[in-house]
Amino acid sequence: MAEAIRTEQLCKSYGGRVGVAALDLLVEEGAVFGLLGPNGAGKTTTMRLLLGFLRADSGVARVFGLDCRRESARIKRSLGYLPGDLRLPLWMTGREGLRIIGAVRGMDLQERGRELGEYLELDLELDVRSMSRGMRQKLGILLALVHEPRLLILDEPTTGLDPVTQDRLYTLLRERAAGGATIFFSSHVLSEVEGLCDRVAILRRGRLVADEPLDRLRASAGRMVRILWSPGTSLSGSPPGLRELQREGNLWQGLLQGPVRPLIDWLQPQDYADLVIEEPDLDSLFLRFYADDGDSADYGDRPGERKQPGDQA
Repeated sequence: MAEAIRTEQLCKSYGGRVGVAALDLLVEEGAVFGLLGPNGAGKTTTMRLLLGFLRADSGVARVFGLDCRRESARIKRSLGYLPGDLRLPLWMTGREGLRIIGAVRGMDLQERGRELGEYLELDLELDVRSMSRGMRQKLGILLALVHEPRLLILDEPTTGLDPVTQDRLYTLLRERAAGGATIFFSSHVLSEVEGLCDRVAILRRGRLVADEPLDRLRASAGRMVRILWSPGTSLSGSPPGLRELQREGNLWQGLLQGPVRPLIDWLQPQDYADLVIEEPDLDSLFLRFYADDGDSADYGDRPGERKQPGDQA
């Protein structure tokens, strides 16, 4: 597969604060790629480096083989971008936004925009001043998607959206990816991207702590296990593979990593009343990456750093 995004040892600091450090990423064309981490982990910094809004201290960042700083204008021709701090002119209507984006790109986007606006249930005659937060987010999504870009970079795209609109956005992104577009988006909620992404990267303090296909990440997450023992049961040994074991009377629960069979074999001669083995808990795995992260103020995206509406590609 051709490469849509590649970074090599990419570094960006804000004085004493680390934005990203030695970041190596590879996103293939046509992928749906989730960049995950809590607020301040470096997600927005990464995106702004790819967009050419920031200059890296060192390292390489390329989109479609083009240098993200020197060839930013060429990259933006194939790009749709939704910033995490979306700000639009208060006087602008959706229809006026389509006219502006169409003029910049040399395209008539009114009909596509009308169809997309209907799908998102967005009134294109309403000005931004009169819109709710969720409606403004819908307009930002519409302007990012309407010209059918080759690459979509979306920073926390579901912010302010109701569940129905979130589902419709996911459908749109799946359709675009099926048509060959590359989707690169950030989130701080792993479950949000679980049913959407092919691959997930997790940032912690601006550093990459995981980068793997979602099914492999799921396999490493482990299963939650609860065992309810019959009253008066006399137990021998400990359940194999069960970590973080908690015992409250007749109820034992813990995290199972590895195959289920050894646990079942161990339980078979035992007198237990109930057994529950749940699917891998990805959110718990995600949180374990940050269990010791008590000094988050020392890293990540710089507070207050914002882009103007004209920066939206």
